[in-house]
Amino acid sequence: MAKRVAIVGAGVSGLASIKCCLEEGLEPTCFERSDDLGGLWRFTEHVEEGRASLYKSVVSNSCKEMSCYSDFPFPEDYPNYVPNSQFLEYLKMYANHFDLLKHIQFKSKVCSVTKCSDFAVSGQWEVVTMHEEKQESAIFDAVMVCTGFLTNPYLPLDSFPGINAFKGQYFHSRQYKHPDIFKDKRVLVIGMGNSGTDIAVEASHLAEKVFLSTTGGGWVISRIFDSGYPWDMVFMTRFQNMLRNSLPTPIVTWLMERKINNWLNHANYGLIPEDRTQLKEFVLNDELPGRIITGKVFIRPSIKEVKENSVIFNNTSKEEPIDIIVFATGYTFAFPFLDESVVKVEDGQASLYKYIFPAHLQKPTLAIIGLIKPLGSMIPTGETQARWAVQVLKGVNKLPPPSVMIEEINARKENKPSWFGLCYCKALQSDYITYIDELLTYINAKPNLFSMLLTDPHLALTVFFGPCSPYQFRLTGPGKWEGARNAIMTQWDRTFKVIKARVVQESPSPFESFLKVFSFLALLVAIFLIFL
Repeated sequence: MAKRVAIVGAGVSGLASIKCCLEEGLEPTCFERSDDLGGLWRFTEHVEEGRASLYKSVVSNSCKEMSCYSDFPFPEDYPNYVPNSQFLEYLKMYANHFDLLKHIQFKSKVCSVTKCSDFAVSGQWEVVTMHEEKQESAIFDAVMVCTGFLTNPYLPLDSFPGINAFKGQYFHSRQYKHPDIFKDKRVLVIGMGNSGTDIAVEASHLAEKVFLSTTGGGWVISRIFDSGYPWDMVFMTRFQNMLRNSLPTPIVTWLMERKINNWLNHANYGLIPEDRTQLKEFVLNDELPGRIITGKVFIRPSIKEVKENSVIFNNTSKEEPIDIIVFATGYTFAFPFLDESVVKVEDGQASLYKYIFPAHLQKPTLAIIGLIKPLGSMIPTGETQARWAVQVLKGVNKLPPPSVMIEEINARKENKPSWFGLCYCKALQSDYITYIDELLTYINAKPNLFSMLLTDPHLALTVFFGPCSPYQFRLTGPGKWEGARNAIMTQWDRTFKVIKARVVQESPSPFESFLKVFSFLALLVAIFLIFL
């Protein structure tokens, strides 16, 4: 059984891993190479090696009720989508509340993690760290790697003929911090992910002209969904997830396109994805359509050629003068402190069972936490991974035989369509609710809707039809939180509290009352049919 656990990184997944270890009676030691916790969410004016970097204006893409730790809601007065500075404060509150700081060694870079000579028997690891230019070594029973995947910028300069002759400035989006550098410049942003669109929109307020170049297009949605509700509280429900996974993929894809295009016809704006059979990661941006329609941002296809002071796009021979090029071309990831024989990264993925455990190790004492891109928030995903991983490290849960794990990993790599539900285009993408429910099942913490319907029908209906908020993951099983039910039943109150500062009394109409009664009866019929 593992007792001493080394945790690499004190970001959102690292903090959750420390807490999970403490809950199971283990002794965690977290090594953080910088001088503070927070990982991605800690803004600094300068890029730090080996740590994710963000720009000053970053705001969460998942609302506070859907992106909190499952037993620690955000403060009620926080906005629904949280700026990075407040997100960092929340992480510090979490660390202080659960007394995690004393388990973190700051300014400690992990140099290597290697198997001990008796690993086949003990499963132990030697962890070598560097602290204030002094190297130290220690033996641990298990290791949890929580370094994320946004540290190594992908800069494919070879794909841009003539880039070496360009006399202007170019850099990866990882280097971007403030929009001041774009003042009165002609800017080209390459890549239409979340960072690329954010930077293009910010630049458009100061720059002379902004081009956003995309090869494959993308689905742009707003944080503000139907009736002004947070998008993920409407989209991410167990009912909708069940419905999506029950329908053939072409129908689900058509319905999704129709819904997204109701807000913004992507074809008219030159944004529509080329490949619409697989779901690309949503681009969350509330301002982009407004900047396009007012001529502040111009959407363009891929680059044919870069010249000294201009570029030529693929659909024209016209040269567009450019002063600054921003490559928002994504990231690769690696584990420089691990030997390839332990975890090998190829084609943008690692061979990990359930995105967590290397399948070939004689002892399952190494876990990778947070190496996944769920269609949902990273915090509850990483936390749930850590909860299960700690049970495995402790020896309470057992993994399947290596052959079974390897077979599943290979099947995932092939990414064959199931013909039902959403089809994801990238290896690390995953169905949020389905994946978390699977991990919760392993630790007997998945909510049982059938028994709940008998004992607490109001809660059961809220869990099934309402937002699949992280509090659901603490209703039962190991780590059960007594405040989970109340947090679920009051989640909409906290959502509206910060925005509904002005209240106008409205008198209900008889027709509205009739509709409510009719809707309730229809809901009862639907529930009856679903649970038959």
